[in-house]
Amino acid sequence: MVDDAHDLLRYESVGPVRVITLNDPDKLNPMTDALHEALTDVWVKVMRDREVRAVVLTGAGRAFSAGGDIPGFLACVEDLDHRRSNMRTARLLVDHILGCHVPVIAAVNGPAVGLGCSIAVSCDIVLMSEKAYLADTHVNVGLVAGDGGVVTWPFMMSLLKAKEYLFTGERIPAATAVELGLANRVVAHEKLLDEAMALAEKLAGQPAQALQETKRSLNLHLQHAALKVLPYALSTESESFSSPEVAERARAFAARSSNGKG
Repeated sequence: MVDDAHDLLRYESVGPVRVITLNDPDKLNPMTDALHEALTDVWVKVMRDREVRAVVLTGAGRAFSAGGDIPGFLACVEDLDHRRSNMRTARLLVDHILGCHVPVIAAVNGPAVGLGCSIAVSCDIVLMSEKAYLADTHVNVGLVAGDGGVVTWPFMMSLLKAKEYLFTGERIPAATAVELGLANRVVAHEKLLDEAMALAEKLAGQPAQALQETKRSLNLHLQHAALKVLPYALSTESESFSSPEVAERARAFAARSSNGKG
């Protein structure tokens, strides 16, 4: 069964597994306002589903997600109300993914950049195509890295390494992501979704209460960190949009996009 097949977010039921697909492949699944909001809301749908036992999250086409989109970036610079709404949605998205009661497997099929990277690494198990990479590029565009990496990465890797990659925004190839602890394993590109589904079905067969409350117990570490870190991190990320560096970059991106060079 497939719901909303023509929307930016596909929601497919395969037995007890739900497959959520970021579905704007021509643009590399950027986190437009519409997709950001849909991805935030879909977890409520999952949590109300009495039949779900596991979720697979992936991207359509050759990218998992290219991160924030240029119009949304520019709107956050120029419109304070839009910026505040965007930050509230960012907080809800982290809360919803970490609070989802069933295991969530990220099938990272291609680049996961910025917010796309944060989303992938917030999942419970991360499988990466050999063609994929992670990159948190917030600082590169003048923004505080406020929406995920500052919460989750210190639990998964050396704090020194987390600082290096968050400060520089450098790409983390799939094999390196596994070495660092940001991903579980690298999978052949053509087998990625099949392996993610096989794992999801295996987890779906586990005793539900035991698995779900084990996940809940583990994620309490991340949720407590989010409670402490996110209010400050997101407030300072919001403040970043008022900086001249971000305004300059946003308008440069928009100009290149309008000239067909984005």
